Formats: sequence, C-alpha cells, structure tokens
Amino acid sequence: MRILRRIVPVLFLPLLVAGQVYAQAELKPAIGITFSEMSKNPVNGEMTGQVGWQLGGSILAGQKLYVEGGVFYATKNTAFTESSSKLEFKNDINGLRIPVALGFHLIGEQKDQFSLRVFGGGSAFIVTSVSTPGASKDDFTSPTWGVFAGAGLDILIFFADIQYEWSLSDVSSVSTIDIGKGRAFFANAGLRLAF
Repeated sequence: MRILRRIVPVLFLPLLVAGQVYAQAELKPAIGITFSEMSKNPVNGEMTGQVGWQLGGSILAGQKLYVEGGVFYATKNTAFTESSSKLEFKNDINGLRIPVALGFHLIGEQKDQFSLRVFGGGSAFIVTSVSTPGASKDDFTSPTWGVFAGAGLDILIFFADIQYEWSLSDVSSVSTIDIGKGRAFFANAGLRLAF
C-alpha cells in the first residue's frame, strides 16, 4: 500500500492540472474485457493468452485535446501448458490498473454527442492477488509499468474504447517464472457523465 500512496498522486497530477485549465470534465464508469499474453514462454512449457475482465472508471478533462486518468480492477489471465505432461494450468494475475492518457478528438470534442478519439499514455499495474500453481503474489513484479495507445468512440452518453498495452517491466523477477513482459488488449464500454 505504501507504493500505491506514492504512485496515485504522481499519476493523477496531470489530471488535476488539466482540471484547473478546463471548465468541463466527464466521469466515465466502465466495464470491459482484457486479453493478455506474455513476451516469452518459460523453458518447461508454453503460455497462451486468455480473456479476462476489468471494472472501474476514469475522469476526462479537456475539449479537443484532453487528459484522462482512471483506476480499474483488472484480471490478466493466461494459461500455461507444461511441455512434458501437456497439463494446462491457469495463471490469473489480478490487480489495480492505473492508466493516464493524453488524447485528441479527431472528430468532435468532449462536449459533442458524437466524437472519435485517439490517445496514448502510461500505466501502472499493482498486483493484488494471483492464482498460479506453486507461486504467490510476491513472485510477481508490482507495480509493473506500461505504455499504451488506443482509440475511442463517443455516441450520446455512451463510449467505447480499445487499447493495446506494452509492459516496460518483466512480469516476474523470479528466475523460475521467466515469462518476460506482458502485453494486453483492453476493450471498454461505459457511460459519459459530464460535470
């Protein structure tokens, strides 16, 4: 929790500054799916990506150019198939994903009923639990840092976002769990609540 207290203020500082500059903002509660994979396979098997989910929200501030920060509870799921026995084990990593993005409305603006957006930014993923045979939460790097790029569509009070994230940190620092860096696809949908 000590790390979380340090990370959250730093990640939300751009959002707070933007909030002072712009008069309008949106609260965006959302639910979505995740699809995670690892950059390499362990020596004794193969990792394959699995579907997970996320739930949370963000705050968008700005008009044509905007800043958006959020907090999501997310599951990053993979499956491990052991080479010799061909047994498959689930590898679920759960945690808080904290993305901060800078975006641009290609069509429309924040206040419009229809808009098309592109965005990119950085994120932190803080591991809260894992369900991996023979491993504990302490075996996984926390936080992991990542960068992402995506696009979004706003229609009336609804929105949909897609994004792809590349981890800058190894998923685990333990030599027996050498699976490299994570990569994830996120798709969210939710409401745009202006204030």
